[in-house]
Amino acid sequence: MIPPALSAAFVAAMENLLAVYGRPPDPRRPLVCFDEGGKELVDHVVPPWPAAPGRAAREDAAYLRGGAANLFLACAPHLGWRGVRVTARRTAVDFARAIRELLDGPFADVDGIVLVTDNLNTHTPAAFYQAFPAPEARRLLERIEWHYTPTHGSWLNMAELELSALARQCLARRIPDRDALAREVAAWVETRNHEQVRIDWRFGIDDARLKLAHCYPVPEHDTSAVSMHSA
Repeated sequence: MIPPALSAAFVAAMENLLAVYGRPPDPRRPLVCFDEGGKELVDHVVPPWPAAPGRAAREDAAYLRGGAANLFLACAPHLGWRGVRVTARRTAVDFARAIRELLDGPFADVDGIVLVTDNLNTHTPAAFYQAFPAPEARRLLERIEWHYTPTHGSWLNMAELELSALARQCLARRIPDRDALAREVAAWVETRNHEQVRIDWRFGIDDARLKLAHCYPVPEHDTSAVSMHSA
């Protein structure tokens, strides 16, 4: 999305997030970026024709709709790790369960995570109290340092880069149902984690102030205050 012009709220949230990205990696509190995407489930009516010498693979235009699925994706950019949870929905409760799976699974042995999400209305601490008893919700939230991307700034979430790679490398074809989708995504995750593909993020605060200068408001001159030295 194109960021808004002269938006103090956008700039404040952006610089906060870029400051987080600029921190040195902390093995006890890893950076984890989280996002979600959808996949239309589609099956073949006629089996596709595989490639053969002198002939490309082909598939019939007719297809069967199988509904849709949601994919929660988390990535730890400094670790070269990512995980994907396939669900039927993407409600606040589904979101909270996906984060608990991270905290009690791959990140169970660290002090906590530095979590980056967009500001979708399901991505809130309240979601944990919808999903779990209060003591469990509090336990989980105490292990999260939470940072939001600004409105119109979801591109600042590194998880979007992983979702783009997933879409190109795994999802750009017909997948008939949620079970098949989960298998295909798991294979993609395993390969990418084995290769420890990292994200080399190079856009910092200085870059933002130069390249997105149009977003920065001009500070108002204070004409109402009386200097203490003039009294």
